[in-house]
Amino acid sequence: MVQALPVREKITTWVNICPLAAILPNTGVCALVAGQQVAIFRLGYGADIYAVSNYDPFSKAFVLSRGILGSRSGIPKVASPIYKQNFNLLTGQCFDDDTVSIPTFQVRVVEDKVQIVVSE
Repeated sequence: MVQALPVREKITTWVNICPLAAILPNTGVCALVAGQQVAIFRLGYGADIYAVSNYDPFSKAFVLSRGILGSRSGIPKVASPIYKQNFNLLTGQCFDDDTVSIPTFQVRVVEDKVQIVVSE
């Protein structure tokens, strides 16, 4: 009889980034999370928070946290501050070029602290 090796489960760790109040409504900030620049956005005055890579693949610069927030057909988006391509904040898909997407990150607010997930 062959014994199966134990399966190593993925460990998920939530990292505190900043207080929710540190992100002004309808703006973004950049945080270094596990060696990656992450753009974190707060839509409106509540706790609607989204996180995507800060890297803009069109301009090849880390600038998306400075982008313009809005929505397209009810979907939250950010427009790059350089060439104005729009990215879906839910999926990272580019609205203007369906061959391009950016990574997204799990984000939440707990006890008024913004947290990002880091998988090990």
